Amino acid sequence: MRLTQNFSLEQLIHSETAQREHIDNTPGTDLVDNLRRLAEGLEQVRALTGFPLEISSGYRCPALNRRVGGAKTSQHTLGLAADFTCDEFGPPVDIIKAIRDSDIEFDQCILEYAKWVHISFSKAPRRKVLTIYDSRQGYLDGLRDKGGTQIA
Repeated sequence: MRLTQNFSLEQLIHSETAQREHIDNTPGTDLVDNLRRLAEGLEQVRALTGFPLEISSGYRCPALNRRVGGAKTSQHTLGLAADFTCDEFGPPVDIIKAIRDSDIEFDQCILEYAKWVHISFSKAPRRKVLTIYDSRQGYLDGLRDKGGTQIA
């Protein structure tokens, strides 16, 4: 099912972990509107970067979310979040700078372990930018380097 011009339902629910672990990651029909909102937000990010996004994680059913160690309140389980990279545009920190400085109405945009971008969308977007490098240290407000210094 095509949700937007460049994003399909299949793309946003695909999970190698779910396939390997035989977890059915099919969302309920009640989540399709959320997944459409996610796809529409990702379209804006794709337009901003000018390149296709490599989605590594979108929707996660509760069993899959537990298996990958996701937060119990993860927006992935609601079909409102995705993790991605866009190597053609640049490293995740540059992608987040561009999103942060744009007019895209995101809920959260997180630099995760300096390896990928987590972005979520909601009806009441907070435009919250966070960084995480160490799960024991947790999330840091703003876009930060590994030493904790704010990145302009």
